[in-house]
Amino acid sequence: MSDEPRVVAEGRFLRFVKRGHWEYVERVNVRDVAVLVPVTENAEIVLVEQYRIPVQAAMVELPAGLVGDEEGVRNEDLLDAANRELEEETGFRAGRLTVLARAPSSGGMTSEVISFVAAEALARVGPGGGVDGEDITVHVVPLAEVRRFLRERELAGCLIDPKIFAGLYLVGRNPGGRTRSGPY
Repeated sequence: MSDEPRVVAEGRFLRFVKRGHWEYVERVNVRDVAVLVPVTENAEIVLVEQYRIPVQAAMVELPAGLVGDEEGVRNEDLLDAANRELEEETGFRAGRLTVLARAPSSGGMTSEVISFVAAEALARVGPGGGVDGEDITVHVVPLAEVRRFLRERELAGCLIDPKIFAGLYLVGRNPGGRTRSGPY
């Protein structure tokens, strides 16, 4: 069996690849994925909730978006894309963005690598809610209440994206609101 990748199927956004015995997906026309960890000066985290067709459920997530996925932004800088996505999804704009870590989203299933980006010095500049075709609810939650909030959303039938916990860890915060001395 060849170790060269073979495209099995390709759609507008995903490519199904087989390499040897391994099958996985790749993003088409995407340079990066930005996952934002927006924390306000009042020690609140900005989260989003939206229905996700693959899991047939609403999910609570960190705001996130693709970099270079559309005409006109193919060469977009990661941090510019991160701020654009933050504004589209939440209505906030960050005065300061810092890349915290790069990591595979699911190393056994996709070649996608995400960048966790801390978003600070937030200013409300719009309503958020996403772009055409998105129906995003914005939640601004005190860090000290994140665990309770997520549990309530879970009991209401939402799925909770575990990247929330990774993001909080990386910005040096835990869901109880106590600051640690660094990302690791």
